[in-house]
Amino acid sequence: MEKYVSLRRTKKYNKFSKFLSANYVGWLFNLPLIIGLLIFTALPMILSLFYSFNKTSLGFNGLNCAWIGLGNYIRIFQDEEMGLVVKNTVIFSIISVPLNLVLSYFLALLVNTKFKYTKFFRVLYYLPVIIPAVVSGLLWKDLTDSTFGVFNKIIKAFGGENFPFFQSAKTALFSLIFMNCWGVGGGMVLWLSAFKNIPKALYEAAKIEGANSWQRFYKITLPLSTPMIFYNAVMSIIGTLQYNGTLTIASNGGKGVDNSLYLYGVKVYFEAFKSGDIGYGAALSWMLFLVVAILTFILFTTSKWVHYQED
Repeated sequence: MEKYVSLRRTKKYNKFSKFLSANYVGWLFNLPLIIGLLIFTALPMILSLFYSFNKTSLGFNGLNCAWIGLGNYIRIFQDEEMGLVVKNTVIFSIISVPLNLVLSYFLALLVNTKFKYTKFFRVLYYLPVIIPAVVSGLLWKDLTDSTFGVFNKIIKAFGGENFPFFQSAKTALFSLIFMNCWGVGGGMVLWLSAFKNIPKALYEAAKIEGANSWQRFYKITLPLSTPMIFYNAVMSIIGTLQYNGTLTIASNGGKGVDNSLYLYGVKVYFEAFKSGDIGYGAALSWMLFLVVAILTFILFTTSKWVHYQED
């Protein structure tokens, strides 16, 4: 029996060795990427998981850890701030995700048509995506300033009064949702790639059958772009749940007036880096990872509406 097991292991090793030797050039080209993923992704994830089970403190000797098991995870459910944090994050996500999906989708439909300045508008709508988050945050902070902001100057020019934007707890969250539409150009590019993959023969056949523009959209464009709708929905949910863009625009260190912009991503930042409690911040991050994994699983199990093209 031992000889049989040893023989099987030897065969598997020989197959793996042949695979490596046959593809060694490809492995060499991918080696920097693999090393980068191990050092900058896998290792930090393993360390953060370890820290999440420890009480951490910063000392002269670096980070001190004391094993407390599930203590940090239990603390999450006992944290008095979590109710407000979850509420703000859920409201922000429920409104932002469908709004951004719809806006980016119809923006892509608009620039997918042939007119004189199509390429110019595609570049224009995509520009906000390549602007660094810190820069765009500071830009929006200036645009929405109650005294010198461009938006309020325009409102005043039409006879209106100053709109508080991020300076009021009542309007801060909805101002953030409005600001988050700034990056719809990223989704637009993905929609365009989906539209380009739809065979033109389908549209030509539909025209011959007498289908109008709406019928072609409803029967062809919309069903065949559902895989990208699904992908964009998943990525948007992940993005909004971990959003912390308020750190550069909001008062109170990013929490906003009366903690009106205290989102989950901001909570993780404050606990891990402001308070220096790396262990609790890591536990919050892994709890978010679990929530995202559950939501993604639910989306995958209910994705019967996604229509994949057959070759």
